[in-house]
Amino acid sequence: MQQTNPPAVPARPLVLYRSPLSGHAHRAELMLGLLGLPYRLVDVDLRGGEQRSEAFLRLNPFGQVPVLDDDGVVLADSNAILVYLATRYDDGRWLPRDPVGAAGVQRWLSVAAGEIAFGPAAARLGVLFGRPVPMEDAVARAQRLFTLMESVLAAGAFLAADHATIADVAAYSYIARAEEGNVPLAPYPALNAWLRRVEALPGFVPMLVSKPSLAA
Repeated sequence: MQQTNPPAVPARPLVLYRSPLSGHAHRAELMLGLLGLPYRLVDVDLRGGEQRSEAFLRLNPFGQVPVLDDDGVVLADSNAILVYLATRYDDGRWLPRDPVGAAGVQRWLSVAAGEIAFGPAAARLGVLFGRPVPMEDAVARAQRLFTLMESVLAAGAFLAADHATIADVAAYSYIARAEEGNVPLAPYPALNAWLRRVEALPGFVPMLVSKPSLAA
């Protein structure tokens, strides 16, 4: 039987630079909560342009949240942070170590950076922040994605395994708040059941609700 090293223990609380309304930042915060890690939040004033300040650009030259500081190890990009946390502070459950399992998770990280980013995340960006987003295209992308995910989740409880992985963490935030981008969730019962399963996980951290949902 292959031996695995026990997960590391943080020397001190991790520091997460975030914006409370960022789904990308919520992914990282959710993972910290699910792993039960000690952490401290530092809010970055995106509306005020703090992400373009010299101090913040030293943390992330791309000027984006989230950024994670783990005792001097500074990482940017939400999916990279998920991989780091699951590799350093978990024993292989959240990110399988076998090639097939790892590839199955990576597939959904790509979906998070592709279909989710250009679908429900983009639609929310247009509605909440008035960004110039092709709304019809973003909503249509979200609906196609949710239809596909509905069939996947009708066949299994989670996206990449029979238990939650970072694939589910990467997908959750923007889908949970899709109605803030005028993308209804009601037509997708299996997708909604998956959202509830993620929310029932020990250590779950909710994402800030920005406005009343379409279902209200």
